[in-house]
Amino acid sequence: MIRTILISDYIQVQGTFVRNLEDGSVVVSTGSGQFAGRPIQGEVKASSQEMLAIA
Repeated sequence: MIRTILISDYIQVQGTFVRNLEDGSVVVSTGSGQFAGRPIQGEVKASSQEMLAIA
């Protein structure tokens, strides 16, 4: 399962879920290493940007 975590206020990492930690953090593997951080939860929202097609 692919998970996205926050490792700082501005840096997100996406990778394969490895395990949950006792403090609520999640560990993911990116193929080049394992990272622990806070899981991003919630609904995926549609983009606020509009796309225009010009023919």
